[in-house]
Amino acid sequence: MKVHYGTALAAVALVAVHILMRLTMGFAESLEYETVLANYKFIPYALMLELILILLSIHGFNGLRVILLELKQGRSYEKAVSYGCFVAMIGLIAYGSRTIIMTNMGMV
Repeated sequence: MKVHYGTALAAVALVAVHILMRLTMGFAESLEYETVLANYKFIPYALMLELILILLSIHGFNGLRVILLELKQGRSYEKAVSYGCFVAMIGLIAYGSRTIIMTNMGMV
């Protein structure tokens, strides 16, 4: 449970910073294509987005794993749920990281 609490607290802090950074300009302006690209190309902001992605993925898939483990017990079921959640989490992080990296490198 400590992982779940830790990722929640860290994610809340980083998402608060993310929202505060978005409030520095108008809502419509913050969603313009060029503004979004500029945000992704700003390395500290891109790293913060990557950290948010990782923290929320760990938090979400750990929560899903706990819920699924409460539904049914059994050694093979628990292993399948744990490995399945881990693989799905890695897949989500890889896809999100791909988006951040491609945009940062100008491939979009």
